[in-house]
Amino acid sequence: MKKTLLGTTALVSAGLIAGPALASDPLTVTVGGTVTAGVYTIDADDFGGASFQDTAVKLVARNIDIKAEGTLDNGMVAGVLATLSLGDDWNSYANNNDATFRELFAYLEGGFGRFEIGGTDGSAFKMHYTSPWFVPGNGVDSPNILNSFSATSVTTGYGFRHSTFSLMAADANKVTYFTPRFAGFQLGLSYTPDVTYNGPNPNGLGLVTSNTSIEDVVEVALNYAGSFGSVDLGVDGFYVSGDSPTGTAADPEELGFGANIGFAGFTLGGAWYQSEDLLLTSVPVPSTAGLEEEVWTVGLSYGTGPWTVGVAYLEDEISFPGASSDITTWQAGGGYNLGSGVDVGLDLQMSEITQFGGASWESQSAGLVLSVSF
Repeated sequence: MKKTLLGTTALVSAGLIAGPALASDPLTVTVGGTVTAGVYTIDADDFGGASFQDTAVKLVARNIDIKAEGTLDNGMVAGVLATLSLGDDWNSYANNNDATFRELFAYLEGGFGRFEIGGTDGSAFKMHYTSPWFVPGNGVDSPNILNSFSATSVTTGYGFRHSTFSLMAADANKVTYFTPRFAGFQLGLSYTPDVTYNGPNPNGLGLVTSNTSIEDVVEVALNYAGSFGSVDLGVDGFYVSGDSPTGTAADPEELGFGANIGFAGFTLGGAWYQSEDLLLTSVPVPSTAGLEEEVWTVGLSYGTGPWTVGVAYLEDEISFPGASSDITTWQAGGGYNLGSGVDVGLDLQMSEITQFGGASWESQSAGLVLSVSF
């Protein structure tokens, strides 16, 4: 989930077209991805009567990409991207030995923009800027590795999202359109019929039952990417809304913005996010509960030659009328590129959870990480 400055400039031009492909040559298939592994020493307070191991080996394989792409005789670019991951997102521990398709979608690019259809993140996610990653394979916003207990309370079960990215529709099957970039600006629109319907269905058979999850999710995102002399700038904003199942009486919404500024090897980045009537990623909560979640992050990194170092901070607060709980996380460290996509680094983390009612819990960790991209 690493985000780099001006990374969305790859979505400059794409196209909408129907009909058979007329490529004179077959699509080119490539396999790539990233595997990140780390060994950590951890000092964590007991929490809810549970104690935690003081060492851990973490292994993350979220981006094993199988990509087929080619240029058609009419100049359009067509392709398919299938992304394998090991288990689910960072705060899920079930089935962590299963390699599953986290994303699978087809796309067309040309002078009219870029058109995507299938299971993948939407425009609000893909066009977002946030605090920089400087530890190989890990960052404070949407971390691959976070050595902290993820729930606010062992009794209530409310969990922190620890991310400023839009996750309401996540990798659910959707259709997305990105405009060409004009004067540095680009608009992205996504529509998701059902947030629980993800991936291929054999022969496309069957109907999806309505009123069982959030439906009709609409994403609108706008970003700017450009340079002013030796200064690089990236800015974005997004709004996401969906319809909850009948009887839930919820109107889940997401709102956010982010920015990156790069100069002389330094990258300063940050983001802000707020959701209403939405728990974790895609669980609607009745509006009468008054549930809100607010996340913000800021970070600074510096890179020179093979070296990258930095520091970043993230705060995530869940609030109800008269009550709130939050987690704050600091990350510091850096990495060294050994060449050919191989990076080693140091990852220092410090998190504190303040529960509903005021009780707090802390954890500190230090780890050596190895990240290999291929």
